[in-house]
Amino acid sequence: MVDQGRKYVFDFDSTLTRVEALDVLAEITLQGNANKDEIIKEIQEITNLGIDGDISFTESLEKRIKLLNAHKSHLTQLVAELRDKISKSIETNKEFFHNYSDDIYVISCGFKEFIDPIVEEYNIPSSKVYANTFKFDEDGNIIGFDEANVLASHNGKIECLKNLDLDGEVQVIGDGYSDYVMREAGIADKFFAYTENVSRDKATTNADHVTPNMDEFLFVNDLPRKISYPKNRIKILLLENVHPAAFHNLSEDGFSVELVKHSLPEEELIEKLKGVHVLGIRSKTQVTKKVLEAADKLLVVGAFCIGTTQIDLESAKKRGVVVFNAPYSNTRSVVELAIGEIITLMRNVFPRSQEIHSGQWNKTAVNSREVRGKNLGIVGYGNIGKQLSVLAEAIGMRVYYYDVNDQLALGNATKCSTLENLLNVSDVVTLHIDDNKANKNFIGEREIKQMKNGAMLINLSRGFVVDIQALVAALKSGKIGGAAVDVYPEEPRSNGEFFTELQGLENVILTPHVGGSTEEAQRDIADFVPNKIMEYINSGNTVDAVNFPSIRLPRQTNAHRFLHIHKNVPGIMAKINKVLAEYEMNINGQYLSTDSEVGYVITDLDKKYNKEVIKALKKVENTIKFRVLY
Repeated sequence: MVDQGRKYVFDFDSTLTRVEALDVLAEITLQGNANKDEIIKEIQEITNLGIDGDISFTESLEKRIKLLNAHKSHLTQLVAELRDKISKSIETNKEFFHNYSDDIYVISCGFKEFIDPIVEEYNIPSSKVYANTFKFDEDGNIIGFDEANVLASHNGKIECLKNLDLDGEVQVIGDGYSDYVMREAGIADKFFAYTENVSRDKATTNADHVTPNMDEFLFVNDLPRKISYPKNRIKILLLENVHPAAFHNLSEDGFSVELVKHSLPEEELIEKLKGVHVLGIRSKTQVTKKVLEAADKLLVVGAFCIGTTQIDLESAKKRGVVVFNAPYSNTRSVVELAIGEIITLMRNVFPRSQEIHSGQWNKTAVNSREVRGKNLGIVGYGNIGKQLSVLAEAIGMRVYYYDVNDQLALGNATKCSTLENLLNVSDVVTLHIDDNKANKNFIGEREIKQMKNGAMLINLSRGFVVDIQALVAALKSGKIGGAAVDVYPEEPRSNGEFFTELQGLENVILTPHVGGSTEEAQRDIADFVPNKIMEYINSGNTVDAVNFPSIRLPRQTNAHRFLHIHKNVPGIMAKINKVLAEYEMNINGQYLSTDSEVGYVITDLDKKYNKEVIKALKKVENTIKFRVLY
């Protein structure tokens, strides 16, 4: 597997490892020193000056060793710590180093005493490591370095590589300007600025290629690697100020993530989605058919909320775009707000609060009632409805529920066979129904007439499920004793002025669609949705997808995975397997799930195969999308 045409020259500190070894050695040697932090900071500053070429490397080395006050015995502990600090993507691609070791060299201004034991595990012998060596006194104290070593001098890497006189194309991979100078001097053909651990301007601005990880380096060179497509090349766009944890989670996994604080109108969104693989939104961004048709690279839409009416789910499915949402992450937040509003409405807290804000003192028990013993009617007995049922019962309410689907009661809740039965009996009615368009004006003039006189109405579901004019009339007439509304038929795209006919009415609590907007809920959503996105991108899993056949896949083990999305028409599986048979593919496992529109087939195969099979599978009639994972 040796490529005679190329030689690969790696730096050690902050490239093969995540750290500068002498900084780690300082942490070891200065334990218990009262000035430890100041000395380590000084060492790091000297390190950076030397790496960037702002002082001579010889001067940098002399100053650091003097500050270290190290002993030979410290090196054993240093090597042990460095083994745990190998760069993540270097460790992942260990197989490359083993298979290409004949063409790999390490040229470092570090020291062989700690580099050799580390790279030996990557099949790089000491004879391929060019680095400095320490000088010790008779007691084993480190007192200096071999000044005759070419790497102890300024720009010593140039002289070292020149002396090696390597054949073929020479590529240098490192994080510092001291690595770039080999390319600048014309001894190396290419310089890759390695930024997985640290990004230095002097290195990146002069690089032939900036490589944020080993996967990118191997991809650019078309070399064997652990993953088929570097994650840093997968672009993710997060809109509407989603929780920063989402940005962190996705970035930490290696993806390129851009965060935008607001939603985008259709034309702007189309322009912004060029080259984007994953889109993250909340409730305001409209992902229309036109948007989806223009987003040719798009693989996934993540809705960082419960509702998905803002996404054309059918168009997304037909284009092989998987949609995930967060159906459970803010359940508790909505339920707690509902409980709070039930108590606030029943106690008539809002009018009393407004009065005292305006300087009135109206101490009265009129229209102020306990919730204990009152009847709560829950319309929609899903995740939110069920949890609300349990909490409401815990504070002494009698719970009734109605759902179009057959739902088992929790606790002592009573199931109502019709909506009318629930409305007739309830002191408080709270709505938790889905965003099906058929639910428009679900509660209108007719339904309000069926409610008890003076009953309360809470809507934390969707704005269009309540006829606002009918509710306003009922509040003004006293038929409805109070209301809490968090959602509206029309909501603005961004913060600013807003009008609803409910404004100014007594005992009406109005909130700006914040039912699920707690710090805890947003954090949970920022964990849940990115995890679903990463599972799909990294392994093909579609569990919990809103618009796609669901497949829970086993972990890939020493195999390549073909993901084929196609129109659900007869004969596709036969055509796929015919292609696999023609190319003599050894199948380890195959998984298929379909719905009325699309089919999703995953095939795990042995690593060795003719790459022409990929072209053949993409040409299978009715193919929508095809990906390879390894």
